[in-house]
Amino acid sequence: MAKITGLGGVFYVVKDPAKTRQWYKEKLGIDGEYGPQLNWSEETGDKPYSLISHFEKHDYIQPGKSDFMINLRVDDLDGFLAELKNKDVAILDSVDEGYGKFAWLLDPDGIKIELWQQVQAPN
Repeated sequence: MAKITGLGGVFYVVKDPAKTRQWYKEKLGIDGEYGPQLNWSEETGDKPYSLISHFEKHDYIQPGKSDFMINLRVDDLDGFLAELKNKDVAILDSVDEGYGKFAWLLDPDGIKIELWQQVQAPN
């Protein structure tokens, strides 16, 4: 049975993404190719990680009704989506980006949820 395996990331809008990213690097000592990255050493995948990514606009968060969305890691996106469809959960979209598979839905409060299956290790 497919399952959620952890938090995939936190995505939210800030006034100056580069400045915020620099603060995370300088003050907290975390950085990565797409934003502050926290590696999951106990996951079984190749170099699993969580990501904090900063956006200047709401485009990626929409149609969520907040300035943030929740990204959840899954071990089998296709299997998980099949289970969601069987439970009458509407899927907004899905895509395979090569490095990972993604799908989106809204929770009952209009918060956007991104499901993510990491397919390959980060660079």
